[in-house]
Amino acid sequence: MRKVSEEKANELVVLPYSSGYSDDQIINMFLVACVRSQNTKRNYSRAIERFRQFISYKSLKNVTWQEVEAFKTGLIEGKWGATGKPLAPASVAAFIAPLKSMYKWGSDSNIDLFVHNPTTSIRLPSVPMNSRKHFLTKSEVGKLLNALKRQNMRNYLIGLYLVLLGLRVSELTGIKWKDFYADSSETSIWLTINKAKGGKSREVKVPNRLWSLSIRYVEAISAPGLPAPELVLFPVTTRQIERIIRDTGDRCVTNKKLTPHWLRHTYATLALLNGASLQQVQETLGHAHMNTTQRYLHTVEQLKKAAPDFVMDYLHDYIPE
Repeated sequence: MRKVSEEKANELVVLPYSSGYSDDQIINMFLVACVRSQNTKRNYSRAIERFRQFISYKSLKNVTWQEVEAFKTGLIEGKWGATGKPLAPASVAAFIAPLKSMYKWGSDSNIDLFVHNPTTSIRLPSVPMNSRKHFLTKSEVGKLLNALKRQNMRNYLIGLYLVLLGLRVSELTGIKWKDFYADSSETSIWLTINKAKGGKSREVKVPNRLWSLSIRYVEAISAPGLPAPELVLFPVTTRQIERIIRDTGDRCVTNKKLTPHWLRHTYATLALLNGASLQQVQETLGHAHMNTTQRYLHTVEQLKKAAPDFVMDYLHDYIPE
């Protein structure tokens, strides 16, 4: 066997092993390695595919930062969105963030699928903190729940699970009967959320009254006897739930365009307002970082007593009722 020269051997070592991978293979490897939630995978795949269409399926390895920036600008101006209308900052970020994640992963020295990262200097648009406004008052929650109850038991429970447990829609549609269990003292029922964001799981306590309603509902939709462990609690799509909440909200809650996520914000706000600790709310919502949950704390502090209230208390003798 002919001996390879030292110089030639070094050349062989530095050859990029990534040269044999197609863009489709790279995208698939990225999604498998970095994205666990099926819902997030769909969103990431859609965003990356939209970008590939924009660059006319040019090799991802040859993409420049100018092309990524032009894609972002087009989204902001409404040139590349499905509707042809300018996208909100959060929607633009949802298209750009997957690209930044993919290139950061692929350009890592241990991965070495990309020679450079064209998204390093690409900044995500600033997303306004809408959660400070997107919550319902107590009376609005009551109106929504009463309207859902008049429709049917399923829709009523959907509303209750969203506002009492703070679930995401994708988590709600993934609940199966086997996910419920009693604690060691058999005094409380808990729910395992298996389809949480990032592929993680968490445990959420189910209030007794909600559990009683759930049993009645399951008895009505399942065959006689014990419910099947694989029974899906709400066999509907996320789009259907979004439509139920939106349409019902349009009829009973004025001046607010409701989405299921509004009820998640409402849960966090009401829980903190009524004495729940920040850690309790963080664990129930499944936030990876406390900073995310602390956004709601600002809203609660303002609801309890804002700065103008302190000034009003000090000057109340001079301000007649």
